[in-house]
Amino acid sequence: MDDGESRGDPRTVLGRLIDERGEDCASLSRLIGRNPAYIQQFIRRGSPRRLAEPDRQRLARYFGVPETWLGATAAALPAPVLLTVPVLDTAASAGPGAVGEDVPSAAGLGFSEQWLRRLRPGRGGGAGLSVIRVRGDSMLPTLADGDEILVDRSDAGDGLREGVYVLRVDGALLVKRLVREGDDGLAVRSDNPAAGPVDLVGGVDIIGRVLWAGRRL
Repeated sequence: MDDGESRGDPRTVLGRLIDERGEDCASLSRLIGRNPAYIQQFIRRGSPRRLAEPDRQRLARYFGVPETWLGATAAALPAPVLLTVPVLDTAASAGPGAVGEDVPSAAGLGFSEQWLRRLRPGRGGGAGLSVIRVRGDSMLPTLADGDEILVDRSDAGDGLREGVYVLRVDGALLVKRLVREGDDGLAVRSDNPAAGPVDLVGGVDIIGRVLWAGRRL
């Protein structure tokens, strides 16, 4: 659901969220401490007419969406909570491997806690997140030299799937795309077709999934 679709009746919005996320009304009712039919009655019958503030807050946090989507007025919203994500003095290469230690710089970037929850549902807070630079052009047009990328180190285990990841190959950091190959395999690729194959001599360690990228214009 995009921001355009979010503007509308809160009952319709909640119903769409439930369908899109594969949730059910009874479980969400129990989540907020209500009887199993509570959410269904709110969506289908308009009873209650508005979600109580504690119920609205908990559902918004659970789905990782703004409370305004579920009926809050802008004036009633608290100030956004910003989490500081460390910026590391190292780079993940989109060209020749960059060797570097994961040393935090003196700087950090502030991200909205609610926005981070939307980026990675089910994972709260900023644990496992860091920001590093991209070096090289083998991931063009997706990533360019000098881009800052937000890396989720907690997304590097058994649940690997297609996407852009930071890898460590023979001590060097690379940013590459994992693509499905065969029935249950993943291959490492560059987005730039001129970059050629990726040399994986020395083995591959998955550092984390790239969630977001920012660049100077």
